[in-house]
Amino acid sequence: MTHTPRHTWQLGDHTVNRIGYGAMQLAGPGVFGPPKDPDAARAVLRAAVAAGVNHIDTSDFYGPHVTNRLIREALHPYPAGLCIVTKIGARRDAQGNWLPAFSRQELVDAVHDNLRNLGLDTLDVVNLRAMFSVEGPAEGSLEEPLSVLAELREQGLVRHIGLSNVTAKQVGDARRMVPIACVQNHYNLVHRGDDALIDELAAAGIAYVPFFPLGGFSPLQSNTLTAVAARLDATPMAVAIAWLLQRAPNILLIPGTSSIAHLRQNIAAAALALPADAVAELDAIAAIA
Repeated sequence: MTHTPRHTWQLGDHTVNRIGYGAMQLAGPGVFGPPKDPDAARAVLRAAVAAGVNHIDTSDFYGPHVTNRLIREALHPYPAGLCIVTKIGARRDAQGNWLPAFSRQELVDAVHDNLRNLGLDTLDVVNLRAMFSVEGPAEGSLEEPLSVLAELREQGLVRHIGLSNVTAKQVGDARRMVPIACVQNHYNLVHRGDDALIDELAAAGIAYVPFFPLGGFSPLQSNTLTAVAARLDATPMAVAIAWLLQRAPNILLIPGTSSIAHLRQNIAAAALALPADAVAELDAIAAIA
């Protein structure tokens, strides 16, 4: 099902433009260590906000600490209306491996690290990232870590709670515990496992934030996307973004880049209207081996 794109959606207390910015790529290779050119990274952040981006996705485990400090250096004091969404639930070891960080103390420390490095008194939205499997969403109880986040919200350190890398069952269980502002999962033209969940969240007014808009394509799937993009005189990334925007009105995008030119291309994709025949061809990509 496709929808006529609307340009904004609610995310916590903020009405945000549906194309945001993901800061992960501003860290060094493997999302570990500093970027080669910190000045260029800060310039991309300023260009994003100047272009109308008012939703930035980050985490203190990017780097670690790197992207949050770059965001603070580039944008603080933050403009009115800017929604900064961060994540907790993981940590990095000295080799850059991603490890679960689900204990009470780790979650509390993570919130305080994000506050300090972003220069904030309260975090707009904190996504709890489930880490039951390194391969993707896997079942497991989120009750204890969500209760910690709920306490931090009561203390005024967190305004809204979201979820990342989660199953539909975990989303349902979480919504019975606390209000959920957003769900952030891997979803794109070929990775369609959350189709039903997206529609359920749209009906409830909850944002869905997919990552990796071009991840996991087979060569044949990539060829189909490239052919559609060529017909429309657009890049494959722009078409993938446009398809996501037309897929459901609650989808908020956070494409990341360290290039101002690519940033502008990604934002421009919001204006790309896909004709019905292109949508039908793109919808069928998931079934191509």
